[in-house]
Amino acid sequence: MTLRLHLSVNGSAHDLEVPASRRLIDLLRYDLGLTGTKEGCGIGVCGACTVLLGGRMISSCLALAAFADGAEVTTVEGLANDARLHPVQQAFIDYGGFQCGICTPGQLVAAKALLDEIPNPTEDEIQEWMLGNLCRCTGYYKIVESIQRVGGPDMAPHTPPRSERPGGPGAFLDSPPGA
Repeated sequence: MTLRLHLSVNGSAHDLEVPASRRLIDLLRYDLGLTGTKEGCGIGVCGACTVLLGGRMISSCLALAAFADGAEVTTVEGLANDARLHPVQQAFIDYGGFQCGICTPGQLVAAKALLDEIPNPTEDEIQEWMLGNLCRCTGYYKIVESIQRVGGPDMAPHTPPRSERPGGPGAFLDSPPGA
């Protein structure tokens, strides 16, 4: 069984006929050629496949493409406009918010969603929001700092990054004493 879908992806309208069981990530990657969205775990826990559906974050590996019918989808490719990087993309470059790049698309989309909702988040708000986006390379400090720095001087961190605090870097969320 197939479905006829009408959706907008990164501001471009698309009419597609896809199998009823098509996942949104597969529609984006294979039907539309938007390969920025990555599949990490395939069960919705790593955040690599994060996209915005109607402005809300979802795991595209869990969502059927049918849920996007009539909606706007924003992928990492849709963050930049007029050949300029989105401020969060530039901050990740400037402040070292990524390394290998597998999780980066999901991190960037989640960071944009956070900043849309909370324009000047605290470090704790960033950490809580980003819990669903896993990274095995960075240690998260540079991700948090990148998000804090998006607004420039007016959005400077409320406290120094953990890497500059006494005791140096540790886990994304502070470990309990003696851990």
